[in-house]
Amino acid sequence: MSRGILLVGCGKMGGALLAGWLHQGIAASDIIIVEPNPVPDLPAGIRQAKAAEAIPADFSPALVMLAVKPQVMDAVAPAYAAYAGRGACILSIAAGKTIATLNRLLGCKAAIVRAMPNTPAAVGAGITVCCSNADVTSDQRAFCGNLLAAVGEVAWVEDEELIDAVTAVSGSGPAYVFWLAECLAAAGEKAGLDAALADRLARATVSGSGLLMRQSPDNPTQLRKNVTSPNGTTQAALDVLMAADGLAPLMERAVAAAAKRSRELAG
Repeated sequence: MSRGILLVGCGKMGGALLAGWLHQGIAASDIIIVEPNPVPDLPAGIRQAKAAEAIPADFSPALVMLAVKPQVMDAVAPAYAAYAGRGACILSIAAGKTIATLNRLLGCKAAIVRAMPNTPAAVGAGITVCCSNADVTSDQRAFCGNLLAAVGEVAWVEDEELIDAVTAVSGSGPAYVFWLAECLAAAGEKAGLDAALADRLARATVSGSGLLMRQSPDNPTQLRKNVTSPNGTTQAALDVLMAADGLAPLMERAVAAAAKRSRELAG
């Protein structure tokens, strides 16, 4: 199959994927981006079209990635119906936009993969969960998986409704972790630390713990136990965080709210 890629939208996530593809060895000549705004530090050899009408007529991509915000998907997607009609796989990373919605916008029977990446893709440490419709071939599924693996781990689900929960856990999850770092730094400052040192401690603790969790064979429960001495300082803090009204029910409500919003974005 052809390996041409049409990347529609080159914001933070689109840019991270583009960098990952080039690092993976995909030729710049096989990629065209569609982005109306100037792209800073656009890699050499990458062609940019300001709009769908400006794409060279002889470019026949195997895959069209829709990396635009869900709020503009209704206006953007129909311009790429011709590529879907000619057999290109459509890969969407827009939160909330279902496969059925994309099929309707494209106005044809299309091979569609819906995916939810997350922002650690910018440093090659992301995770993306995908779901495809029955029109996606095994080759197209493998191609999509390889492209997304350029920025981290990839998993697949068969039930599309699970993408809303995925969005709430891993798609939005980095913001929860960043907020944890903010709160930890603020608490350290209230305990008497200099603001700069508190920020440094929070950043290093959160990022270092994440790296340890990624590389360790132990699960998070065991890692937590490893650092918790009976009746020690960590246990005193965990008695607060693990109370009936502590972090667990708060996180459940947060994830439920994000999943609900994902469903609402489907329209």
